[in-house]
Amino acid sequence: MISSDQPEDHRHGLQPFKQMNGINQNRVSILFSFKMRTVLTLLISTLCLANLIAQDSQGEINTKVTTSSAQQLARATIQLHRAKDSALLRTSISDDSGRVVLKAVPYDAYFITVSMVNYKTIDGSKFELASPILNYPEIRLEPEATGLEQVTVTAKKPFVQLMPDKTIVNVEAGLTNTGANMLEVLEKSPGITVDRDGNISLKGRQNVLILIDGKQTYLPASEIAQMLEGMSASQIDQLEIMDNPPAKYDAAGNAGVINIRTKKIKQRGFNGNLSSSYGQGHYYKNNNSLALNFRRDNLNLFLTYSSSNNGNFTDLDANRVYYSPGTKNIVSRLNQDGWLAGDIANHTLRAGADISIGKSTSLGFALSGVAINRKGNNTATSTWDDESGATDSLIRTFTNSRNRFRNGGVNLNFKHALSKSKDVSVDVDYLDYDIVGRQNFDNITETPVRYVETLRADLPSSIGIFSGKIDYHQQIDNSSSFDAGYKTSAVRTNNKAEYFLLNNSNWDVDYDKTNYFAYRENIHALYVSGEKRLNAITLQGGVRWEHTSYNAAQTGNPTRKDSIFDRSYHGLFPNLSVQYKADSNNTFALTAGRRLDRPAYQKLNPFVFVINKYTYMSGNPFFQPQYTWNLNATHQFKEYITTTINYSITNNYFSQIFFQDDKGIIYYSEGNLGRMRNIGISVTAQTNVTGWWSMNTLMNLYNKKIEGNAVMPGETQLTQFNMNLGNQFRFNKGWSAELTGFFVTRERELQEITDPTGQIMIGVGKQVLKNKGSLKLTLRDIFYTQAMKGDTDFENAFEYFKLTRDTRVLTIAFSYRFGKSFKSASKRTGASEEMERVGTGA
Repeated sequence: MISSDQPEDHRHGLQPFKQMNGINQNRVSILFSFKMRTVLTLLISTLCLANLIAQDSQGEINTKVTTSSAQQLARATIQLHRAKDSALLRTSISDDSGRVVLKAVPYDAYFITVSMVNYKTIDGSKFELASPILNYPEIRLEPEATGLEQVTVTAKKPFVQLMPDKTIVNVEAGLTNTGANMLEVLEKSPGITVDRDGNISLKGRQNVLILIDGKQTYLPASEIAQMLEGMSASQIDQLEIMDNPPAKYDAAGNAGVINIRTKKIKQRGFNGNLSSSYGQGHYYKNNNSLALNFRRDNLNLFLTYSSSNNGNFTDLDANRVYYSPGTKNIVSRLNQDGWLAGDIANHTLRAGADISIGKSTSLGFALSGVAINRKGNNTATSTWDDESGATDSLIRTFTNSRNRFRNGGVNLNFKHALSKSKDVSVDVDYLDYDIVGRQNFDNITETPVRYVETLRADLPSSIGIFSGKIDYHQQIDNSSSFDAGYKTSAVRTNNKAEYFLLNNSNWDVDYDKTNYFAYRENIHALYVSGEKRLNAITLQGGVRWEHTSYNAAQTGNPTRKDSIFDRSYHGLFPNLSVQYKADSNNTFALTAGRRLDRPAYQKLNPFVFVINKYTYMSGNPFFQPQYTWNLNATHQFKEYITTTINYSITNNYFSQIFFQDDKGIIYYSEGNLGRMRNIGISVTAQTNVTGWWSMNTLMNLYNKKIEGNAVMPGETQLTQFNMNLGNQFRFNKGWSAELTGFFVTRERELQEITDPTGQIMIGVGKQVLKNKGSLKLTLRDIFYTQAMKGDTDFENAFEYFKLTRDTRVLTIAFSYRFGKSFKSASKRTGASEEMERVGTGA
């Protein structure tokens, strides 16, 4: 058991990295700067918000949309018309509970129109708004007996929806998401950045908890990035971005939670969606998806399938300088140029059913499967120069890699209403992953003497995950509620790394790299939370307790002694939120909470993974959890501007660590530093500039300070900025267009700094086939500016790198929706939430 009486080196999780004390400190202070055109863009965006100055005599309209049997209806379209001239003043969409809030409405006479696919459109009677808050009577929609072809949808969901506690991104509303994969969608979403290794950051902080339909994937960052890269944007409905989620969510994810909600068809009858896209960059990109749904009375059946086959490349330029220990005297230079070309093929299938049993019970199950095949061929040239710049040796490396990713999952869910105000739900998931990686390296030394070294690697791993939870909810009265729950999960993973060297036609085991790693982890969690509304104030608070235990074994290498290590820890993670609605225009919120991040179990694995002859990756069995306190203060003006000041402090901060051995090989790993402090301000705004032009902007400015510790000393501080800007245009006759972009200034960790990057995207779309189909044409990264480049400091070495990928892509896409609605045979029973639920694994 690892405990606090261990040597200091072990408690910091850095014992294998003592040789790193000589980190170059000359680059600690970096000035914040960005180009004048960025400043001008910000000024233009701000000026466009001038029409949002507060107006007198405005109120708020609240209502709810339900079926004729009083079941809540999500995603209904609500249009507010001025009574005197029938002019359309505002359009909104009901949330998951059927509720609608129309804010900042001038006092006047109005009428409301409500429509939804497969339901009869309602034109409400005239009413007068003459008070700050008007509670409009509940709106009940009758089912439409005719087919889908007779229903016209007249409103579009906004690309970004701002709320005091979260931001919602409607993926399909963004034209430039056409043909993109999920990682690319995240990259252009408000406040989110993706680094060169696929790590996702939210407002400058890594370690975001990624959920799919509210469920964890339990995968490390590299596998999550691989899975998201193979997931088409056409599968996704919404992103929910939460900086400080409540206690019912897992405590993992110091930066917050991103919940990826997949598409679900909610219309009754048999309905479907079909989409296909083809993109051309340097290589081809093809994405296809099909969604089928049958919903009638108490039964809902669903099936979705998607496939993608995308070519890609990475062009690498790296120049490394080695110094004499303790000096800046150059002893050698290593110049590496590499070209990696490959493709990724993805197939995803989900199917299941939801069944309502009586008026109070619902059952559901879902099966899911993912198959991803990746292959690549890399050609690289490495040139060693001596201190005078003369070539000492030339090495060519040819790499062939194959990776197979398989995932199968099953979900069972149950919900029972104990009474009108109490219910209990149960979710059980089992996930199985089978990952196989194979690599072949041919290292050919051309000078001074020709020499061929051939290396082969087999890297299989298997992961089994069980997760179960039970949740209890009680609505105490109209203004207060109580929630409690328990969750347990178990992870079992086995990893092999088998390396072989070719010796006279025989494959000899390379015991310097060969290993076997087995890992077992169990997590138990309990939570309680409550919510209370007191007129203009809403209080929400809770606490979560989590206990983690794991054991791991490193075996299978006769030249090394087997090692076994284990650890157990627990903690409380409180969460508090206070919202104050000052008036119909202004809402204030204050949230605070504690969160943690566990090292991904594969990052505890001490295996060596070969990148090239002179660059390896390795795990760290002494890696420990990090803990973060978050504090956010938010102001929301109408539905247009949300301003947040955030502060966080992280102890045992996760950081990439780079070191070299006595052979000059650079190792990439991770470990714990002292702490990281982050303070920042973000402004998210959206406005209708004209009736046909809407704009959304996010600007995030933050200062990050990273402190080392006794084993790895040093300190760095950098003020950073990132920005997302989106423009959506809606024209007559079904035409639409979009112009979006993002920009990120320099980013820094203790040893690595990356240069500014960003891109601009455009798209145009047209509704066809009586509005049941659409054609879209998009171009991503118009000016081909999304390169990743920067500097890395090692002990007694320094490296400049630049990675260019296949980011400039022209895509054409077609989508078509089809189906037939049914007349309701009987009164619907059960909760509509369960009827709409699609449980998935990963």
